[in-house]
Amino acid sequence: MKIFLVLFVLSFSLYGVNPPISKYINTTQQKVAIEDDFTSDLEDEFDDESGVEVVDPFSGYNRSMTYFNDVVYVNILIPVATEYANIVHDDIREGISNVFSNLVFPVRFVNNVLQLKFDNAIEETGRFLVNSTIGILGIFDPAKDELNWEAHEEDFGQTLGFYGVGPGPHVVLPFLGPSNVRDAFSIIPDSMLNPTSEYFYDLPSEMSNGIILNGVYYINKSSLHLGEYESIKKDAIDLYPFMRDLYEQNRKSQIKE
Repeated sequence: MKIFLVLFVLSFSLYGVNPPISKYINTTQQKVAIEDDFTSDLEDEFDDESGVEVVDPFSGYNRSMTYFNDVVYVNILIPVATEYANIVHDDIREGISNVFSNLVFPVRFVNNVLQLKFDNAIEETGRFLVNSTIGILGIFDPAKDELNWEAHEEDFGQTLGFYGVGPGPHVVLPFLGPSNVRDAFSIIPDSMLNPTSEYFYDLPSEMSNGIILNGVYYINKSSLHLGEYESIKKDAIDLYPFMRDLYEQNRKSQIKE
């Protein structure tokens, strides 16, 4: 079990702190909204205005990797996250999540600037300064609670989409879940801006910092969203196309915003 957990954490660490799996392991409200849109698409899947055309030449591999990921999530990540949640209090886990969100400020800031969303970039800067000081290194989120400054989640995949770069073929990443060629490539530049990724560090001896931080991040994040993956999964007649279409539609709507 320990060997599998180490391999699991190491594999996640290759992709930084904001992987494609986070696009569908999200808050319950976001999940419900996506499902409502997806149901609408099923009712009119050939409607160009509501449907999502997915290029899927790797469907055989993608289906197998979806099954592999499902086994890992159900048998390793979820049990570990559940045990972690039983030990660590909710408030502490929320504080850890806030710290990670604060650390990833450079990724959001740069991608908002690249997408010409300057108001969002300014608000992100204000959030970082307030939360890093009054919020005690990001443990608390007074920028949101007191000033109503929301985080503006943007990544390089959305930036490329903003400039008209298409998603390319759908691809399921090991451990990380649904993605596409554009978003998978975009993980690299985002990781270089991310202090919690090993790509952020120059020396090999420092890369262990990113590995440890990623392990904490994924377990903590999953502990705050227990039951959501299972809830999404139970609605799927066929898991792979269901997850694929959820991901691609969600990414399409994020790029439009």
